[in-house]
Parts: sequence; structure tokens; C-alpha cells
Amino acid sequence: MENTQEKRKFNTYDIVLVGVMSAVVFAANFLSIPIGDVTRIHFGNVFCVLSGILLGAVRGGLCAGLGGFFYDLTNPLYAAEAPLTFIMKFVIGFFAGLIANRGGRQGKKMGSNILGACVGSVSYIVLYLVKNFIEQYFLIKNPMPTVMALLATKAGASLLNAVLAVVVAVLLAPAFHTVLERSGIWRKITK
Repeated sequence: MENTQEKRKFNTYDIVLVGVMSAVVFAANFLSIPIGDVTRIHFGNVFCVLSGILLGAVRGGLCAGLGGFFYDLTNPLYAAEAPLTFIMKFVIGFFAGLIANRGGRQGKKMGSNILGACVGSVSYIVLYLVKNFIEQYFLIKNPMPTVMALLATKAGASLLNAVLAVVVAVLLAPAFHTVLERSGIWRKITK
């Protein structure tokens, strides 16, 4: 069952918050540690999860997807994959928001936030690894041992990114809620 936050239409505050959080997701992707030429540890997924917790499934998914999409467009290595990134990052924010906001919780219950963050992050990892398997094995035609070695490296980095996203986003959520409530914006996006 959808919560009331997802049933209402977008208002100006929603559009602004989606834009701001998309920009935060975009910028956080630049805070990264490369792991060779294969993958990287980064803070982008933290804010994908946080967007879902704060703004709900659809709005959080949009923030995550748009931020990841535009980040990919800035790097020639990732630009061709930007549409797929939009979908995969949308999944993080969508599931985090869906679970954290179900039953009127509005992303304010630690247990629901943790579960949503975990489900969103694990869903992303599955999609990411499937995409890489298809790309490496069927399109590039690498031998299976090479594909599996590459996937193992990507899975390790993705798991670390997921743990980072869950822990940091869940810890940041109460502070962001407080700021939104004190500013009066929370009333405008939840009515």
C-alpha cells in the first residue's frame, strides 16, 4: 500500500528538493577512491539511500537516478551507461523510500530505515552485477574465469559501498529530518 506522501502530486517544494538531492547525489559520486580501472568506493549511494528515506519511493528514486545519470555523463568511461545507471540508482532510492516510508513512518523509524537501505542497496548490487556479467560475457566475450574475477572485485567494492550507504544514510537521516522540520519544508512536502 502506498503512503500518502507518494499519492499526492508534485509541488514546487518537491521539485526543488528532488533537484537539490539529485545535485547532492551527483556531487557525492566525486568523493571516491578508485580500485584500479575496475571500480571505486564512493559516497554517491549514501545519498541515494538518504533521498529515499527522506522523500519516499518515487521522489527518492528520482534523486538517486538523476544524480547518478548526470555523474555518468561527466565521465567518458561511464557516459554510454548513463540510462542504465538512472534505472539502477533509481532502484536504490525507490526501495529505501518505499520501505522507510510505509505505513506513514515518514522515514523516522530506525528499523524501517535500515531495512529499506539494505533492500535498496542489495537490489542495486544484484542489478549492477547482472549488467556487468552480460556486458563482460555476452558483449565483450571475455572468458568465464576473467568475468568471474572482475565480478568478484566489483561485488566486493559494491558490498563496501552498500555498507557505507546503509550506515551513513541511516545515521544522517534524523539530522536531515530535523533540518527539514525546523525550516517548515517538511509540512509542505508531507501534506
